[in-house]
Amino acid sequence: MMFLVRSLLLLLLLPLSNTAAFAQDYPTRPITMIVPFSAGGPGDVIARILATAMSTTLKQSFVIENAVGAGGTLGTNRVAKAPPDGYTLLLMHVGQATAPALYAKLPFDPVGDFSMIGLVTDVPMVLVARPNFPAKDLSELVARIRSDGEKTTFGNVGLGSASQLCGLMFMSTTDTKLTPVYYKGGGPALNDVIAGHIDVYCDPATGPTPHIQAGTIKGYAITSKKRVATLPDVPTSAEAGLPAFDVTTWYGLYAPRGTPKPVVTTLVTALQTALKDPTLVSRFAELSMTPVEQERATPEALEAFLRAEIAKWGRIIKAAGIEPQ
Repeated sequence: MMFLVRSLLLLLLLPLSNTAAFAQDYPTRPITMIVPFSAGGPGDVIARILATAMSTTLKQSFVIENAVGAGGTLGTNRVAKAPPDGYTLLLMHVGQATAPALYAKLPFDPVGDFSMIGLVTDVPMVLVARPNFPAKDLSELVARIRSDGEKTTFGNVGLGSASQLCGLMFMSTTDTKLTPVYYKGGGPALNDVIAGHIDVYCDPATGPTPHIQAGTIKGYAITSKKRVATLPDVPTSAEAGLPAFDVTTWYGLYAPRGTPKPVVTTLVTALQTALKDPTLVSRFAELSMTPVEQERATPEALEAFLRAEIAKWGRIIKAAGIEPQ
């Protein structure tokens, strides 16, 4: 009888010992980081900078895979369905929060199907206009849009894109209507602002910064709480009189649900160490962004923030009359 009890205990403890041994050895091979956006875009660049910094702590290389399609949901779903062993990670932006309101049959739960690692960075956006737009500041821009009705055109890179979300937030905050002009990418949209073919556009600060500096487009407001060091003369939305116009393209790091807690802890430590790396900080600064504070680079902070963002964007998207696809 005693022998049987001991045998059962050993069987019960075996999976725990195997998990502990696995976590202790992790990682033993390269880690794949899925980026559900095209190569060369902001998300891809952030992923490569982050992966380089994290590899120093983990002593393993990263493979960046660009799994593009369906507003980022294809790549995200791939991670949700991946083995929960810490070797497939997801770097995803605010689209993780907007997907439930934009897609009627989402194949994954943005919260429940993932083990959170932590927030990575907040990328401020900047509201810009064609170089000859007749408004010297944000208040005049809003007044002009109100007087013109829906004549003002607004660049839009598609469903769930940062530009669309920023446009929705702008219209919600100012109680205005803009006429969207759709593009397949941020580059063509920005080029049309410079050429004067569209009136207004909102983009992560990385793209418009050199053009604002060169005076080829007008910069009206940074849509975050702090000014951007590379654009010291562009006020924040709050400074310009619209404190509620607050939107950032934030990025979070995720693993599949069920990833062993010791593996998650290892990844959190690597993330937090990477975000303090001087090279990463410098590279992020060149892109007009900063790493998040250490207390936000945690599973708890990411989950709480993601839930709040899902609720916020759900209200805004519904109010805009956008039907889930």
